[in-house]
Amino acid sequence: MTSRSAKPAAKAHIPGLLIAAPQSGAGKTTVTLGLMAALARRGLTVHPFKAGPDFIDPGLHRLVTGRESHNLDCRMCGESFVKACYARHAAGADIAVVEGVMGLFDGGEGSSAHLAKALGLPVILVVDARSMAESAAALVKGFESLDPELRLLGVILNRVGSARHLQMLREAIAGHCRAEVLGSLKRETAFAIPERHLGLHQGGEHPLADAALAGLAEAVAEGVDLDRLLALAAGVGPLAVEEVDLVDRGEPVRIGVAGDAAFSFYYAENLRLLVASGAELVWFSPLADSCLPPGIAGLYLGGGYPELYAEGLAANRPMREAIRAWSRAGRPLYAECGGFMYLAEEIVDFSGRAWPMAGVFPVAARMRHGRAALGYCRAIQTAATLLGPKGAELSGHEFHYSEVDPMPGEIRRCYSLAEGGEEGYMINGRTLGGYLHLHFGASPEAAAHFVRTCREDQS
Repeated sequence: MTSRSAKPAAKAHIPGLLIAAPQSGAGKTTVTLGLMAALARRGLTVHPFKAGPDFIDPGLHRLVTGRESHNLDCRMCGESFVKACYARHAAGADIAVVEGVMGLFDGGEGSSAHLAKALGLPVILVVDARSMAESAAALVKGFESLDPELRLLGVILNRVGSARHLQMLREAIAGHCRAEVLGSLKRETAFAIPERHLGLHQGGEHPLADAALAGLAEAVAEGVDLDRLLALAAGVGPLAVEEVDLVDRGEPVRIGVAGDAAFSFYYAENLRLLVASGAELVWFSPLADSCLPPGIAGLYLGGGYPELYAEGLAANRPMREAIRAWSRAGRPLYAECGGFMYLAEEIVDFSGRAWPMAGVFPVAARMRHGRAALGYCRAIQTAATLLGPKGAELSGHEFHYSEVDPMPGEIRRCYSLAEGGEEGYMINGRTLGGYLHLHFGASPEAAAHFVRTCREDQS
């Protein structure tokens, strides 16, 4: 039996700040990673966070800080959960650094600005100064004045061309804006993260060369007033947090979780909530392992890049057959996005070559050269599933470059999407798959229900 337990509201005082930008591409991730690395080199414990639903940046944060980065998304999970997540994981750190998402005000309730106000964090704006001088003051002043409640306290100028260029920028901003110029990075600062169709390369692939990261940390330490930045971060007020969490009353149950180069997109809080519900997570590799872990009672196949590793997944026939047999036996299996693609008959890659997959769903997943879907989704279950009863609400995000063939009508659709349409396909009684990346923070009961279903199957 799993129930929810509310703890009394507590006040958390955690030095922190949010790194934002006027738009994507201004260098927000580069500056964030440089700040994390420079602060860590001072001997500080830096806890990273990422605004929004992104899976890529948290892996880079972990690579730089050595600490798990957690997604903070008020639109997807609600403010109460976000505050509790922030306070729980930043506790004990010297400073929390939150990387924003898109432009500062983009995304409404899911925006960096909304998150900064919810957490009471000062905002540091990264401005790409490559093609402007005094006009930078108008840009910063506009961002200051759009929402007077937002504490936009500092500016870091990126891609500055010369000492004279920096002087013009500093004087203009100082003459018209409240925000301080905390420093700058030169245009020739050499640092790049390889990109591909779903974004930057992941931290687990080690795309950041040690020498390049050290050089970035040094450039930030030289170009940014870290002492002043730390003082601004220390000026945050106490954050009122009401911790509402799951309390498990059942026996532990082993759940196999796919984890390798092909499957690595998991919200850290999803895994924590499964464990809080009584799960023992057992990691396995659909690329390298020939059989499923022993003693498991459920499977969780997350997202990732199965299209890039389709040849290796196809070559591992014993694993594909083991997962197909698991599903056909009616045992609990939940798969989303990349995991859902793996359950198809085949993946057709960008070159048009077809690779056989697990063959649970009688469709092909076909890669497109353009984006197939991007955005938040809210779903109401139109049937009981592994994740809850009929009528249960779920929340998540879609981002993928593939599409599946039309699903046969006899396969049940279990989600009615608020944005329109149906999703969430159920087959063989207890296999649930779809493109939607769910965040259990919006519905912790879904994590508990999945664990409970696996526990019942085990008994």
